Amino acid sequence: MTLVDGHWNGPILDNHFHLDRVGRYLDAAADFQRVGGTDLVLVHKPDFDNLPNNVEEVRKAYQDTVAMAEQVRLECDLRVRVVLGPHPAAWVHQCASLGNEESNELHLQAVELAIEFCEENLAVGVGEVGRPHWDVGDEVLDQADEILIEVLSMCKRANVPAQLHLDANGEKTNREIANICDHVGFPRFGAIHHHADADISKNFTHGLTSSVVVGRDSIKDISDTIWQNEGGFLMETDYMDDPRRPGAVLGPKTVPRRTQALATSLIGRGLDAEAVLSAIHIDLPEALYGEYE
Repeated sequence: MTLVDGHWNGPILDNHFHLDRVGRYLDAAADFQRVGGTDLVLVHKPDFDNLPNNVEEVRKAYQDTVAMAEQVRLECDLRVRVVLGPHPAAWVHQCASLGNEESNELHLQAVELAIEFCEENLAVGVGEVGRPHWDVGDEVLDQADEILIEVLSMCKRANVPAQLHLDANGEKTNREIANICDHVGFPRFGAIHHHADADISKNFTHGLTSSVVVGRDSIKDISDTIWQNEGGFLMETDYMDDPRRPGAVLGPKTVPRRTQALATSLIGRGLDAEAVLSAIHIDLPEALYGEYE
């Protein structure tokens, strides 16, 4: 049994975690491990002060993320999956510096390269891709959606999931992205909404896989809506490892602590906490990313 006296003793996965060599880096990963964390999904973090100008520079940046993952595995005794891709905020900045056409081309080349890393078993998915998270106006948002259609088409052909960085417009955003998935023929299940709201009801998520950023009030909201959930959900911190913003978005110890809080909440409501936590930390990650190798 992985749930003993109300305490979860099984694996604990943070589905969206960044590391930076100039940040806390291995110390942050060690913090996660010390409080019960076992699995990280390390998502590529762009250097916004030095964005790549060509695909070989993208390759070098991806290789560094892969190398960081291996060092974390060796030195922190963690299982680490890697997700690689071009950030939509980087695309916006590069439209200004490179021009729209060149930025669009580089963005898609970066996705193609991320898929190559997946095919080489160096990564398990593409991300974070999607939309800018701030108000960019309808014209830029439409352009982002056109690119996302192509990105998801590429992911569909390669049979890899995508972690999505999106605008924070709740159910409306989920509905729009679900429609894009359907248009492309990409499974909604494989569209992982990173930094998602804690409302996990099917009428809110529209079948996207929610990777809930587990802030202070998230456990109550998850517990209130879990009976309406279909397809499961994941937990994340979106830890940024940014020395200019320590702890942003949430600290590395958060998912293990929220996992225990969720166990307590579910037991209090008479729900099968062991089944729910097994789905979050074992079954759903394996369904999306494959068994850990």
